[in-house]
Amino acid sequence: MNVSAFARSTYGAHARTIKTPRDIEYDVIARITARMRNANDFPELVAALDENSRLWTALATDLAHEDNQFPPDLRARLFSLGQFTLIHSGKVLSGDAGPEVLIDINTAIMRGLRGVTGAPA
Repeated sequence: MNVSAFARSTYGAHARTIKTPRDIEYDVIARITARMRNANDFPELVAALDENSRLWTALATDLAHEDNQFPPDLRARLFSLGQFTLIHSGKVLSGDAGPEVLIDINTAIMRGLRGVTGAPA
């Protein structure tokens, strides 16, 4: 076995598990979105909404940071989405709305992270 083959066999599995920050963001949003979509009862939905709200609060904090590299117009639009998700989550919790729009927003963000436009994530 040559050095290259040895390296591939030894490190190949680990190399496949290395994720980019974008991959990690996608995975987190996908997991939370699945929890909202698959909630079987109100307590499960409340937990998923709480996690989604914490996610969007963290995203908004990052977007507001002066070192954020996104263009200002994208930052503003994403920040507005974050505000909307927090407000809409309150409406879901009070029974005045359903979580579908939150699921749609997260799905759109997931598509953007994958560089896909107009197709399901």
